Amino acid sequence: MGGSSPCASCKLLRRRCAKDCIFAPYFPSDDPNKFAIVHKVFGASNVSKMLQELPVHQRADAVSSLVYEANSRVRDPVYGCVGAISYLLNQVSQLQMQLAVAQAEILRIQMQQQDPVLPFNLTDSVDDHKSPLLLPSNNFDSLPHHQYLSFGSSSSVIQDPLKRESPW
Repeated sequence: MGGSSPCASCKLLRRRCAKDCIFAPYFPSDDPNKFAIVHKVFGASNVSKMLQELPVHQRADAVSSLVYEANSRVRDPVYGCVGAISYLLNQVSQLQMQLAVAQAEILRIQMQQQDPVLPFNLTDSVDDHKSPLLLPSNNFDSLPHHQYLSFGSSSSVIQDPLKRESPW
């Protein structure tokens, strides 16, 4: 940087910010916490080596990833961002299952309104001619078939959010 104010890394490491400082473009002096947390988790030397091995156009994304991972490691020292991602995937799976239940309930209510004498149980035998899925329906003719026959695509098993498997 060489100008008026050293970058956040040089300020934290108490050294002179050189003109070709590898940290200066990614760790500005006005955001000292950004480098402090990355330094705490990865170390300045390791971050410097990582940045030097990357092409210049990929360094900003790498720094962004390092900052995210460092923040995750501070919050969860064991699992880091893997723990956060696992938690979010579990949440998505639970929401997909809730959506499937809601879609099934909507279908049941629509079919019941279509013909109030229809049974409540949609699992009746296909041979039974009173099955709601075999009766013509004006309400569903305008919808694509997959919207009322597909109840979500949850292939994940819901797990206890506190139980986490080690990625190693």
